[in-house]
Amino acid sequence: MSRFLTPLPKELHFADPVVTIATFGGSGLLRPAPGTWGTLAAVFAGWPIAVLGGPVAMSVAAVVAFLAGLWATERYIAASGNQDPSEVVIDEVAAMWLVMAALPPTPLAYLLGFVFFRLFDIWKPWPIRGLERRVKGEMGVMVDDMVAAIYAIIAAWVAGMALFTV
Repeated sequence: MSRFLTPLPKELHFADPVVTIATFGGSGLLRPAPGTWGTLAAVFAGWPIAVLGGPVAMSVAAVVAFLAGLWATERYIAASGNQDPSEVVIDEVAAMWLVMAALPPTPLAYLLGFVFFRLFDIWKPWPIRGLERRVKGEMGVMVDDMVAAIYAIIAAWVAGMALFTV
C-alpha cells in the first residue's frame, strides 16, 4: 500500500459499511494526519447540512454520526486488534459536526471551529487525556473527541467575540 494510505485490516474491505463509516468514506485512510483529513472531510460534508437545515439538522447529524460511529468503531477495533486505530475518524466527524451546530455557518466561524477542535483533539487538555486513558473500546474512541468539541465551541465563541468587538 502507498505510504499515503493506511492499509485496511485483512477482514475488512473498502466497500464494507464498517469501513465506510469508521473512516468516513476513506478520509481516515489518508496519511499523514488522518484525524485532520477526517475533520476537513466533515466540514465539507457538513456544510450543506448546516446551510440547508440549520443547527437542528447539524445537531441531529452529529448524534447520528456518534451512534453510527459507536457501531462501526466497535467492529473496526475487533477486526484490527487496535484499541484506537488512527484511521477511524468518525469520532472527529461527530465532534466537528457538533462544533458546526454551535457556530454560525460562515467560513470564518467554521475555520475557527476547525482550528480549535484540532488543537484540543491533539493537545488533549484535562479531562480529555484522562477520558482517553480510562474509557476503553468504541466509547473511548468517540467520547474524548466530543469533549474536545465542547472546548472548541467555547474557544471559537470567545475568539469570535474578540474578533468582532475590537
